[in-house]
Amino acid sequence: MKNVGEARETLRGAPQEELATRERSTRNRVARSILDHGPSTVADLAGRLGLTQAAVRRHLDSLVQENVVEGREKRVYGTRTRGRPAKVFALTDCGRDAFDQSYDKLAADALRWISETHGETAVVEFARARIAEQAKAYRAAMDAAPPERRTHALAKALTADGYAATARSAPVGEQLCQHHCPVAHVAEQYPQLCEAETEMFSALLGTHVQRLATIAHGDGVCTTYIPDAAPHSTQATEEASTSTAGRNPA
Repeated sequence: MKNVGEARETLRGAPQEELATRERSTRNRVARSILDHGPSTVADLAGRLGLTQAAVRRHLDSLVQENVVEGREKRVYGTRTRGRPAKVFALTDCGRDAFDQSYDKLAADALRWISETHGETAVVEFARARIAEQAKAYRAAMDAAPPERRTHALAKALTADGYAATARSAPVGEQLCQHHCPVAHVAEQYPQLCEAETEMFSALLGTHVQRLATIAHGDGVCTTYIPDAAPHSTQATEEASTSTAGRNPA
């Protein structure tokens, strides 16, 4: 009789366990979608994942309770329209930690040693050398794309490196958005990483670019504005970009 009772309890428990597994899987999809696409509204998530808005809200409520995501006002670029700003959901630091960044402390310790032993200039040199290696693959991808698709090609190459990047049209130019940054926590302490990256974008695209937001600074997305402009020399590009790299405009 004892074995029969245990079997019945197992049968009763199985559907609940399967349901809980499915719920967790869907919840992870919601979090992953926010990681890949940046701060999102309920309607955005429902459309991307093929869920009802009620289901998305239920999963978001759980993710908020777990401190994986947080709700915030949608940032508006340009003229604000009438009405209440849409609410978006973005990953918290804890949420980002769940995906990677497991070597943050090691990287931060290494950069601290470089800074203390060889000075701040050495940190800048390291950041530029590191990004120069990444730039080789990005340049190859961009050279294979038509001129009007170069920013999109760069976004695709960045995505392959874990930055979940997208490119979109903006007034008189384009915006390059990185919805994830594998080194965000280290860049909080060493903004030279962001500055070197901005210089690289400018050199690859052949024009001055401006950093509007960074994840390391506390924003939901790293956003770089790329104006429509005639290409000019790499040296002038790097000098122009250095003044705004790694920081947000006031």
